[in-house]
Amino acid sequence: MPIDETAVFRPVNIALVTVSDTRIRENDTSGDILADRITAAGHNLVERHIERDDTAKLTSLLHNWIDNDKIDCIICTGGTGLTGRDITPEALDRVKSKEIPGFGELFRWLSYESIGVSTIQSRACAVLARGTYIFALPGSNGAVKDGWDKILVHQLDSRFRPCNFVELMPRLREK
Repeated sequence: MPIDETAVFRPVNIALVTVSDTRIRENDTSGDILADRITAAGHNLVERHIERDDTAKLTSLLHNWIDNDKIDCIICTGGTGLTGRDITPEALDRVKSKEIPGFGELFRWLSYESIGVSTIQSRACAVLARGTYIFALPGSNGAVKDGWDKILVHQLDSRFRPCNFVELMPRLREK
């Protein structure tokens, strides 16, 4: 993918939440993968949290982070499947200003290369909420690698061409 080496890299302030009833810090491997990739790319990991599969609690956390001026972007891992406890897309629906439908579509298209038709079970999605990007990835290690390595590392790089999410940040709260 084309990186304009003459452009200035602008680090993004990112909050990371793992949505799971079974993960704790010691076994949050998908969260660890994302945290490592976020910092390796030069971004700032400003918050990290594990939240149970509870729509109200996750929605409250998201609202708090959206209102935090030190957070530009939120990445969620987990809770995007089809079971009764998978509630991440529903929480994003409660906070969103706009959907970013291309993110989920592209994620499933890229994921197809790794897991074939099983990608249909993913509800990976993204929204814009009061000027803050929120991306929801499945909780598997492979899924977070696909989501970061094939989409987010590029779109969160201010040097990526022809366009990227970072260059839109100053205008996201326009009316």
